[in-house]
Amino acid sequence: MGASGFLGSHVTRQLVERGDDVRVWIRRTSSTRAFDDLSVERHHGDLTDDDAMREAMNGVDTVYYCVVDTRAWLRDPAPLFATNVDGLRHALDAALEAKVRRFVFCSTVGTIGLSPDGGTANEDHPHTWQHLGGPYIQARVAAEELVLSYQRERGLPAVIMCVSTTYGAPDFGSPHGQMVAGAALGTLPIHFGDTSMEVVGIKDAARAFLLAAEKGRVGERYIISERYMTWRELVTTAAEAGGVKPPRFGIPLPMMKAMGRVGDVAGRVLRRDMPMTSVSVRLTHFMPPLDHGKATRELDWHPSPTPDAVREAARFYVEQKRKSAP
Repeated sequence: MGASGFLGSHVTRQLVERGDDVRVWIRRTSSTRAFDDLSVERHHGDLTDDDAMREAMNGVDTVYYCVVDTRAWLRDPAPLFATNVDGLRHALDAALEAKVRRFVFCSTVGTIGLSPDGGTANEDHPHTWQHLGGPYIQARVAAEELVLSYQRERGLPAVIMCVSTTYGAPDFGSPHGQMVAGAALGTLPIHFGDTSMEVVGIKDAARAFLLAAEKGRVGERYIISERYMTWRELVTTAAEAGGVKPPRFGIPLPMMKAMGRVGDVAGRVLRRDMPMTSVSVRLTHFMPPLDHGKATRELDWHPSPTPDAVREAARFYVEQKRKSAP
């Protein structure tokens, strides 16, 4: 479910390459570019279309749920909760009725709590910063809690994957991938400086989902992230792979925070969604370094260096640009 998205398309591709019979669940308006070359059985519908969803899950062994609305900048939180929580409930009900063997759920590292000592965090740290993460983080925490409640109270065989920011190729339009594209093509004038985030290669993230379906413990959460990486390192890696000079200027964090406050005011005055707000700026630097040791121990997941995935993405964007040139 969510095969048209960046992560969902890579999970789909790895399942097909492994030889599985794969069904995909997408809206009729969704782009299928990322998996048009794959032999899959297509089912269409919205998350609230219970009859269509039950038909799609009939006879299915494993559900890989990769549907998510990531628009953290929305002023109106209703769409975030409608997709990430309310729509999810329909899929959980259908999975219970279909008696699937595993329900592998795509969550986010944004549901991981902060370490009390300010150090590296892991799955055991409860979430304590919903009030700082805005409606997006609140919706993702609520979604994860909903899945866990279905596991505890109704026996859903769910495994939760807390995935960080993914990079790699092919990527046909992920928002975070566009910054890599800009750096690789030499069109990115500035970046977010030395603020850091957790990252992982998209192929490694997708492989973790397949491993979780076979080895993951029901009711457990797994951090799927390879390293902590600064924005400066990210765009420099992409630019060098693209054969161009990296952006010279990074926005200092105090300036980013000021721009976020300006975005807050502009959004209220103009009644428009602004891409840079206090919350979206906070999410670029707030997360601590994470420990993915549990995924390594229990899933036998050994991710490759994420800079290699960034270089692959950069070369992909350069090649796409070359192909589109007149």
